[in-house]
Amino acid sequence: QVKIVESGGGSVQPGESLKLSCTASGIDFNDLVVAWYRQHPGNQEREWVALIGQAGNTNVARLLRGRFDISRDRTKRTVYLHINNLQPQDTAAYYCNTADSSQPWGQGTQVTVAA
Repeated sequence: QVKIVESGGGSVQPGESLKLSCTASGIDFNDLVVAWYRQHPGNQEREWVALIGQAGNTNVARLLRGRFDISRDRTKRTVYLHINNLQPQDTAAYYCNTADSSQPWGQGTQVTVAA
């Protein structure tokens, strides 16, 4: 059974940074293209944020480039989302999944940005 666990969120002020982590059991992220998504409050849909391929190649949503980055640590089988200069509009629940969103969603990690 696949279980995805996201962590690292929190309540921060504008301009601060966070590093979100994503691990999984029942599946090896090292063999997969993994993506981060976010869901804004009151929104039913998840927005794609970034992905990382097996070879470490990355892609970040165009409007988030420059502040968001994605990386992986193969030894820890963990995928990270680095968010710099957080803004109130980044307030959302952040999730990771495979790039085709085919695995059961985890609980997500909440990021709240407010002065």
